[in-house]
Amino acid sequence: MKKYLMEQTMRWYGPNDPVSLSDIRQAGCTGVVTALHHIPVGEVWSVEEIIKRKQTIEQAGMSWTVVESLPVHEDIKKQTGDYEQLIASYQESLKHLAMCGIKVVTYNFMPILDWMRTEPFYVLENGSKALRFEKLAFIAFDLFLLKRPGAEEDYSEDEINQAKIHFDQITQDQKDDLFQQALLGLPGSDERFTPEGILLALKNYEFIDARQLKHHLAFFLQQVVPVAEQVGIQLAIHPDDPPYSILGLPRIVSTEQDLDDILEAAPSPANGLCFCTGSLGIRPDNDILRMLKKYASHVHFLHLRNTKRDEHGNFYEANHLDGDTDMVAVIQEVLNIMNSENRSIPMRPDHGHQMLDDLRKVTYPGYTGIGRLKGLAELRGVERALAS
Repeated sequence: MKKYLMEQTMRWYGPNDPVSLSDIRQAGCTGVVTALHHIPVGEVWSVEEIIKRKQTIEQAGMSWTVVESLPVHEDIKKQTGDYEQLIASYQESLKHLAMCGIKVVTYNFMPILDWMRTEPFYVLENGSKALRFEKLAFIAFDLFLLKRPGAEEDYSEDEINQAKIHFDQITQDQKDDLFQQALLGLPGSDERFTPEGILLALKNYEFIDARQLKHHLAFFLQQVVPVAEQVGIQLAIHPDDPPYSILGLPRIVSTEQDLDDILEAAPSPANGLCFCTGSLGIRPDNDILRMLKKYASHVHFLHLRNTKRDEHGNFYEANHLDGDTDMVAVIQEVLNIMNSENRSIPMRPDHGHQMLDDLRKVTYPGYTGIGRLKGLAELRGVERALAS
């Protein structure tokens, strides 16, 4: 009887990524997860551009079958502007990707911000650096640096007082760092958000709550899932990061109920999940192992990473085997799923600590070569031991 193992991949941001395809192959990966970041959001991905990227990867000795991400335009999320034409363009891109051999397309439905951290380069005890979110620092950023109108309504009186104390105690340099770090751009982009840009974008969401945004997601899925199923693409939605409201924005891919709603909105084998143990694991009310078992047949892609949280709402990216999620149990369940369903699931070691020689390099936060190599080696070792 054949035993299935996860397809081991890493994310690559394209030709400008300081982590090269050669680096990724040397780390032990057989595949690359990437996207056409140079194409503006909303435009159709042409067959020519997809093939060009695919050939580059294959010439480096690896394959490309997972897209991360085919971004969803903000007008689709808000149902404003020419959103129906944008959905039609999305459908066209899915068809083109299928023609080129892509099997999984990852996307998210997070308004404006794909992720948020207050310290992208948090120094750990051993000198390596990790992504970290500090709740009081974020509240201070929201209230006293960004100065978002109505922000005080989202926090308790005690949280506001504690944030003010925190803000008054840090230096001007630390305030400047917090301001810049919280305004980091989207993954794959070297451009930061501006305060004016964020405030304007937030204003466009002021009348859209979680219920309305979930309705917009359901509409989007009902348009694109049938196309994906027809052409053999598996859609994989990524959870919110972090999985709760920030800057007053609704979050609708954060809990078990959210995932139920997504799968029920457009029932199909093509409607699935990018199961991220890091994002989902930030919430203590998410039972990661139970959710993995429940959604087994809809798990089309895996992000395996670990976070360590505390009772104050802070968290940081831990070593892949050392956070709040029992990664050994997760991998065992993934093996159970793959063998019972006779398939391999693509996986990437999501995020990694900046360490060793990479401390002297400039890379996307969380996406250094050595840190992810370490994570992949640990995950692969656990998998091989459990599968033997």
